[in-house]
Amino acid sequence: MNHHDHVTLIKEGISGTTWADFGAGTGAFTLALADCLGTEGTIYAVDQDRRALEEQKRTMQRQFPTTAVHYITADFTRKLDLPLLDGIVMANSLHFQREKNAVVQLARDYLKPDGHLMLVEYNVDKGNMWVPYPLSYTSWERLARQNGFTQTKLLATRPSRFLGEIYAAVSS
Repeated sequence: MNHHDHVTLIKEGISGTTWADFGAGTGAFTLALADCLGTEGTIYAVDQDRRALEEQKRTMQRQFPTTAVHYITADFTRKLDLPLLDGIVMANSLHFQREKNAVVQLARDYLKPDGHLMLVEYNVDKGNMWVPYPLSYTSWERLARQNGFTQTKLLATRPSRFLGEIYAAVSS
């Protein structure tokens, strides 16, 4: 996938101006957020890998120099010092968590009352050593509902050579 694919996957679910990218890595979806939010946006890019965030910062400065991005080297499964957010993107990060309920509930606690949790994930329930705990869209709907989200919408899908299909969904 390229930048256009990343933007296309998430753009319909973006509202507000203050977002976080949990498991941001080198920034594929942080860059997509910056593209969708424009110069009014503020992004909190969270990842445990300091070097990946440093690489992301260099790319962001080249491509979106006026976007406000705060780089946080931390584990998003633990309590973070964040403002209330309009939304959180979790792109290919939740599938590393065996126990998802606590992570989803923690993410929900960061959201404003009308905030959105956006998931980008492989559309399967059986993983492998690289994607140990994926969840299909149907499984995500169930998990989101269990954790207090009343509406979940499938935004887009893309074919993937790896595990067949990737989807983006937003829950509020």
